[in-house]
Amino acid sequence: MELYDGRPKNVDGRLPREIRTYDFLDKLGIKYKRTDHEPANTMEACNKIDAVLGILICKNLFLCNRQKTKYYLLMMPGDKKFKTKELSSQINSARLSFAEADDMLRCLDIEPGAVSVMGLLNDVNNEVNLLIDEDVLKGEYLGCHPCVCTSSLKIKTADIIDKFLPATGHDYTTVHLVGED
Repeated sequence: MELYDGRPKNVDGRLPREIRTYDFLDKLGIKYKRTDHEPANTMEACNKIDAVLGILICKNLFLCNRQKTKYYLLMMPGDKKFKTKELSSQINSARLSFAEADDMLRCLDIEPGAVSVMGLLNDVNNEVNLLIDEDVLKGEYLGCHPCVCTSSLKIKTADIIDKFLPATGHDYTTVHLVGED
């Protein structure tokens, strides 16, 4: 794996959702580093990607309430454990669960394995509420997928908060996750 500045020079064979992500970031003047890789199915593979980027990639979870009337994208450090009870009480939403792949595709134009804050650019109906663990906000950079699981990006956290989110029409809620047993 190599680390590149910005978008790939050749976009042949890349999905439209990935190219749309690069177009959006470039239009906003957001600089990013990128690495291409096989889908990361193991923690070992994730650790290799993290090492190339020089950061810990965020764990991104797509959640919903029982009625499927509220959707949430949770960004948290990859090394924290997720506990629904801990989050539910902070956002006043009982019975949180993982949302269906169909809902992920409909809301964010993302498939399982590629969930990322970048999907919010596709949430034109503003159906998804962004939740960010406070530890993610402390980092200078964050790692995420460009709407596909075969590339990963390193972007300044401030650029996501100050440029990307306003351009998508999304705000965020800060949450505190302990993630311990």
